[in-house]
Amino acid sequence: MTIWAIVPVKPLRRAKSRLSSVLSREERASLSRQMLVHTLEVLSQVPSVERTLVVSRDSRALALAREHNARTVTERGSPQLNQALVRATLLARGYGVSGVLVLPADLPLLTKEGVDQLISMATDPPVVVIAPDRHQKGTNALLSSPPGLIEYDFGPDSFSNHLSHAKTAGVRVEICNLPSFGLDIDIPEDLEAFQEGRFHKLTSSNEE
Repeated sequence: MTIWAIVPVKPLRRAKSRLSSVLSREERASLSRQMLVHTLEVLSQVPSVERTLVVSRDSRALALAREHNARTVTERGSPQLNQALVRATLLARGYGVSGVLVLPADLPLLTKEGVDQLISMATDPPVVVIAPDRHQKGTNALLSSPPGLIEYDFGPDSFSNHLSHAKTAGVRVEICNLPSFGLDIDIPEDLEAFQEGRFHKLTSSNEE
């Protein structure tokens, strides 16, 4: 299976505004850079991920992506995540890939083993594999094989929205519940959970 990963990235200096009560702007930008680099390094270790596309309007994020051998797509116009993902997916489809993995760049516990396991669930396509967040509300990874099977609906309650789109389209869905996909850093509670290491033991025990 040939997979392209699509990693959407908000402008680094404006990212993670909901952490402003606990982190300065510079600290939030640094955290965003670190998580982006971690995501790119993990994806580079996954044999079935042939190429990684980073989609952003931030020139610094795009330059950082190129330093890590990712291909870049400059987002233009008004910020609209789902439309940007559609454009990137169309680019990937033009190269005849068998699947597209959308992976946000704010998963600090992401592992190669977790990505391998998610991809291994995409057998017997057409199929969509979804990794929800720890609250079962957001979507922290979405693999579509072949690409473009369902409408992208990232945002509030995206997990249930993506399940609904798959049901409407008659597409089989596999749910990937792994700790390495469960924690995304959006609010102070998430950062506290990560800093306290509550999820490390779960990650190492469940994904080895």
